[in-house]
Amino acid sequence: MWRRLKNQLPLAINMFDADAYIASLPNAISKNEFRQRQSRLLSQLEDDEILIITARKPSTRSNDVEYPFRNSSDMLYLCGWNEPQSILFAHKKEGSWSVELFVQPRNILMEIWHGRRPGIEGAEKNWPIDEAHSIEDFEDILSDVLAKSSKVYIRGGLDSTVDMMVKKAIEARDRPRQQLGNGPTAILDPSMMIAELRLRKSEAEIKLMRHACKVSSGAHIEAMRNSTEGIGEWQLQAIIEGYFQWNGQSWAYPSIVGFGENATILHYHQNNCRCEGEGIVLIDAGSEFNGYAADITRSWPTNGCFTEAQREIYELVLYAQKAAIEQCVVGNPFNAPHEAARKALAEGLINLGISEQSLEESLAKDGDLGKWYMHNTGHWIGLDVHDVGIYSPNGEARLFEEGMVITVEPGLYFGAWRDDVSVPPKYANIGVRIEDDVLITANEPDVLSKDCPKEIDELEAIIGSHS
Repeated sequence: MWRRLKNQLPLAINMFDADAYIASLPNAISKNEFRQRQSRLLSQLEDDEILIITARKPSTRSNDVEYPFRNSSDMLYLCGWNEPQSILFAHKKEGSWSVELFVQPRNILMEIWHGRRPGIEGAEKNWPIDEAHSIEDFEDILSDVLAKSSKVYIRGGLDSTVDMMVKKAIEARDRPRQQLGNGPTAILDPSMMIAELRLRKSEAEIKLMRHACKVSSGAHIEAMRNSTEGIGEWQLQAIIEGYFQWNGQSWAYPSIVGFGENATILHYHQNNCRCEGEGIVLIDAGSEFNGYAADITRSWPTNGCFTEAQREIYELVLYAQKAAIEQCVVGNPFNAPHEAARKALAEGLINLGISEQSLEESLAKDGDLGKWYMHNTGHWIGLDVHDVGIYSPNGEARLFEEGMVITVEPGLYFGAWRDDVSVPPKYANIGVRIEDDVLITANEPDVLSKDCPKEIDELEAIIGSHS
């Protein structure tokens, strides 16, 4: 049996071409950068205030089976810790901020079952913190610090035990508080402060995101190369996500693989139909590397050749995307790419005869464009695929700054299954979206996902080339 399996191994190993593995990896975020992030955040707090960042709880899939654990993005941003049952805690200690991590201590029996733990010693040695403690000691240590604090910065709802401790401390009316006036009086959410820090990416973060985009681009190319009439949506998904795993990454969000009319469903996730006929498959898939997401969408005919109608819609969406990307420059408002894409799409629909309205009418809230294009053109991306950061502070669109990263993803969707619109027969069940991740720089837009082909001649040359 082993001999037979051994002989088959090379076939498995050669699932992808030799160059499918991207060996050159960017450096992880340094301890120094984590420390700088902590300092920028803590400098906004008063001396008698404290910060608590709780880890997410493991989520049960069914019975005793859990989903893969991934820590909160704020925890990853501030210290890179990705273990469950942990808390990041910061307070002033002898005149200086002390950043402390509460973790699961070493336990050989539990490690035999569930894997090795860094423990207290490992956390202190290898993570950007001042001290580490056992998670079992958190309540005692927090109680002492709470009594001397005025405000607690914590995002509630992640750890009910910690939430209750803070709530009780605020509601306390004990004698020490009466005598000395000590104890917290307010809970504040640090999320917005952290979001502002996360919104502008450092050079190290950009390198991680560029690598995630490189792997994601390779995955899309492999799906293109293996596309043939009759292939299953699930098989294309397997190629995409297998490529992620091949390169030591995971998906940043559940992959969308929709063929034909399924390509006209924005968040289609069933991925269980065959790609039969001359339809277009729309794949929205991106990997995650060291916590940082890529988000790429490509659309192509699985039989390798665009029809006239498909070509018309695809070229229009591509034109709109390029117009939107041109707007991704320092000083432009966040909504500039969206407005550029909308204008290009509306003009194109008029030129194709799909809309008989004027440009102004088509762009109106109830205009023709909204029938076929019903989502925004982009969103922030980073440690979350839909990353944090207010789009319109004070009610006005935020201006682009160097280091921000945004997706640009216009699309058109002509779902003939819909009963709320009359779909032009020529374009029935054509769904096209093209999405790239774009870095705002001091110069021109930097498309992080530029390795993923999107010109029609490039696509037609790649589709089915593996067979």
